[in-house]
Amino acid sequence: AAAGRPRRRRRRRARMAVPGGNAALTVTVTYGSEKHNLQIASQEEDSQPTVRDMALLIEQVTGVPLSFQKLIYKGKSLKEMEQPLSAFGVKNGCKVMLIGKRNSPEEESELKKLKDLEKSVEQIAKKIEEVNKELGGIQKGFLAKNLQTEALNQLDKRIKGTAEQFMKILEQIDAIALPENFSDCKQKKKGLVKKVQGFLAQCDTVEGSIGQEMDKLQSKNMALAE
Repeated sequence: AAAGRPRRRRRRRARMAVPGGNAALTVTVTYGSEKHNLQIASQEEDSQPTVRDMALLIEQVTGVPLSFQKLIYKGKSLKEMEQPLSAFGVKNGCKVMLIGKRNSPEEESELKKLKDLEKSVEQIAKKIEEVNKELGGIQKGFLAKNLQTEALNQLDKRIKGTAEQFMKILEQIDAIALPENFSDCKQKKKGLVKKVQGFLAQCDTVEGSIGQEMDKLQSKNMALAE
């Protein structure tokens, strides 16, 4: 097992060292009887790693959600998330202690459901972009006049279908009943509902724009018929 541990550590380092250039810190995090040697890199180009960078990596490695973490260095609590670690005197090879509880397996299971739904939401959201792009092409006159009515009808169907998919996702989110103490899940659920509502508002806007284009086209056709 000892031979396997450094290999896992190296893999973790490789993943985290990319975003922050060369300003990475190696820190030992103790959590109960566990010890994790982590290489923390900044998520921003050419800047030093912050307390948040470390907390996010600790969440990945230990399973303790960021909101439940208490990080202690030399007896002091590291609370200011946006501060660079160097501001607290954290250097290479330093030890940081983590206190905090992991989510229960039950809460992790609910969290996974919400994360899977979030992935679906992001996939569906791409359809709004596609419809918007095609609508922009029609508005700029990239499509022959005689093909525009059919194209707009198709876009209208697609955006309505996309809105329906979002409504189904909202129903699925709503069906996830969470106990009071699942605070991490509750936060995630609230954020996801907000995200879906934002995308539904975008669908409405696009649908309105398609309707306007259809009205314009109809007016032109009537004028031509007269």
